[in-house]
Amino acid sequence: MKIHASAEDYLETILILTHRNGMVRSIDIANELSYSKPSVSIAMKNLRENGYITVDANGYIFLEPPGLEIAEKIYERHTLFSTWLANLGVDPQIAQEDACRIEHVISEQSFAALKRHVTENNEI
Repeated sequence: MKIHASAEDYLETILILTHRNGMVRSIDIANELSYSKPSVSIAMKNLRENGYITVDANGYIFLEPPGLEIAEKIYERHTLFSTWLANLGVDPQIAQEDACRIEHVISEQSFAALKRHVTENNEI
């Protein structure tokens, strides 16, 4: 199922915050992304209803297998692109911003080819 870039960003952020903090609540996501709490609440409701996350009685958010799969895919893309661009001499902040855009639109085939090229040539 194809989901919007914004949903992918939320899932990626949940993954990152889980690794960083162990537990994630909506307020953590709002603070990390500089979004309003109501916007994050609506997004979490949509992600929950589509089976990407669960929220426990204490408000902690957990990635379900479909959400985890998407989050890991987006995070891998983001990491590869931001690192690669920075290594090419792109300002790190611009590399991060560009990686955020590229990670959502590149095809699986193109990403696999670029990843293979970058890895085989020790470019990251």
